[in-house]
Amino acid sequence: MEYTVQKLGNLAGISTRTLRYYDEIGLLKPARKSSSGYRIYGQPEVDKLQQILFYRELGLELEQIKNIVNNPGFNGSRALEEHREKLLAKRMQLDLLIINVEKTISAKGGESIMADNEKFEGFKQKLVDDNEQQYGREIRDKYGDDVVDQSNAKMLNMSEEKYQAFTLLEQQVLDRLADAIKTGDPSSELAQQTAELHRQWLEFTWPSYSKEAHMGLAEMYVADERFAAYYDKVQQGAAQFLRDAIAAYTAQNQ
Repeated sequence: MEYTVQKLGNLAGISTRTLRYYDEIGLLKPARKSSSGYRIYGQPEVDKLQQILFYRELGLELEQIKNIVNNPGFNGSRALEEHREKLLAKRMQLDLLIINVEKTISAKGGESIMADNEKFEGFKQKLVDDNEQQYGREIRDKYGDDVVDQSNAKMLNMSEEKYQAFTLLEQQVLDRLADAIKTGDPSSELAQQTAELHRQWLEFTWPSYSKEAHMGLAEMYVADERFAAYYDKVQQGAAQFLRDAIAAYTAQNQ
């Protein structure tokens, strides 16, 4: 069956403007154009759009999705299996948060008692699961399963006080990084303070610290666009600046 841009938009629940934009950026090209110049989509395009919307729902940027679905080696069947796994994990995360909210409501109503550590279980589990989904394969390949499993265990066993300190320090790293970038010098005092705060933040979850592992992670911040995006939300180029600051930090702490 073939669809015009209007019919495909109605079928998928997206605007014709979105479909036209996908065409413009090379994400989803129509199968052909009619003699009147209308975009015409066939079954392969319908299936591809489904994949695009799956990836969009999982939070990927359009450029990332484009690189994935337009790769000659893209396997649609395998991609669907991966979507299923990620959606099941997402559902598990939501279930944990729902349970957490229900326990809190019960405790607030005096129907039960909720231990302080229970208040953060859902959030910590979600953080671990999100990290596994986004970076698990690369981190496990680089550092090994034992290190990652120990790191996850430290996160899940954090006390309320430690978890709050962990999240506060994470924001402090980003704030100090924003200030350090203004100096334009990764070896500046502010930049080195940022690298030190980053080390302290890592030690909340790392089984043990080493300057080699710290530098290796910093290199991944630049090499992997997913890591880079996390820091570049501070400012474009922030991931590279942090990498250079950590390089200076680890070099002077030989």
